[in-house]
Amino acid sequence: MKRDYYEVLGVSKSASAEDIKKAYRKVAMQHHPDRNPGDKEAEEKFKEAAEAYEVLSDVNKKSQYDRFGHAGLGNNGRGGFGSMNTEDIFSQFGDIFGDDIFGSFFGGSSRGGGRRNHGVRGSNLRVKIKLNYEEIANGVTKTIKVKKYVPCSTCHGTGAKDKGGVQTCSTCGGSGQVRKVTNTFLGQMQTVTTCPACNGEGTTITSKCPACRGEGRVYGEETVNIDIPAGVQEGMQLSLSGKGNAGERGGAHGDLIVLVEEETHPHLQRDGLNVVFDLHISFIDVVFGTQVEVPTIDGKAKIKIPQGTQSGKIFRLKGKGFPAINSYTKGDQLIHVNVWTPQHVSPEEKSILEKLQDSPNFKPHPPKGEKSFFDKVKEMFG
Repeated sequence: MKRDYYEVLGVSKSASAEDIKKAYRKVAMQHHPDRNPGDKEAEEKFKEAAEAYEVLSDVNKKSQYDRFGHAGLGNNGRGGFGSMNTEDIFSQFGDIFGDDIFGSFFGGSSRGGGRRNHGVRGSNLRVKIKLNYEEIANGVTKTIKVKKYVPCSTCHGTGAKDKGGVQTCSTCGGSGQVRKVTNTFLGQMQTVTTCPACNGEGTTITSKCPACRGEGRVYGEETVNIDIPAGVQEGMQLSLSGKGNAGERGGAHGDLIVLVEEETHPHLQRDGLNVVFDLHISFIDVVFGTQVEVPTIDGKAKIKIPQGTQSGKIFRLKGKGFPAINSYTKGDQLIHVNVWTPQHVSPEEKSILEKLQDSPNFKPHPPKGEKSFFDKVKEMFG
């Protein structure tokens, strides 16, 4: 079972963005592979911390996680770092550590100073998924085809025609940074900035791939499996990390944001976790009592209508509603009884009703100011 992201970083839910950033920095430094060579457990904790930070540092993802837990993130609640290596992680988050940290703790050049951009991160994509009531109640895996940028298969995302088409940047010497020393009245001041020649990548492309023209990506299509947890609601967003557009020249992929839409049910209506059904029944059936069949999310159910049931009565089918996401709680099905009043009666039927009008059993005591059933019938049919 996945650990709580707040527990992974050692912060509370009320922690500020700066506190979350500092906590991630601390945990990542502690478990960085360069400080724990050959330690697989440390490497997994390093990735786990990156996954937690990737969610908690994003306002939208954090909101979904706070409401629905891991299930609210889609992709079986997994972040996007399970299959990524440390280079990929630091291409996205390495900037929060700073040069001094990498120089003194991680040996600087062993990972390119931890500062190379490794291309440009791809943009996020948004898709809408329509779900019927049964799919929402039980959860479902949807397979869709997404039009997006994918890594170029010719150059494998490098953007270069061949290995000789990539050279170390002559401006920064491969570090991805340039240092500038300025003389001031306080003495010499040294500043470090991203190399303008290679945009911090440390390499330049001298011979571009003809298929992608140096971008490292082409427009294509990918089949994506989306695991929808049971209990989602209209308007809820699920985030699939790394399933968006491919980045340029090996940059990290963007995310795929899935917007949930509910299909209208022909008979049922949703009310939070509960399902509502309006049952229309005749006056005769409620007088004598009957058994009726009603639709539910997963089929049909028979319910007993006792003799003398009043219009407005609500019957409850326990546990026949929607489940709460990331919880064992489940809603009910509510059946609203509506007694149907006939709009036309024959002379014989009218005569029978008039005879029954004086019977004490047919003399309801409605609230003050409200007319009885027979008074309403008499008005309707003269």
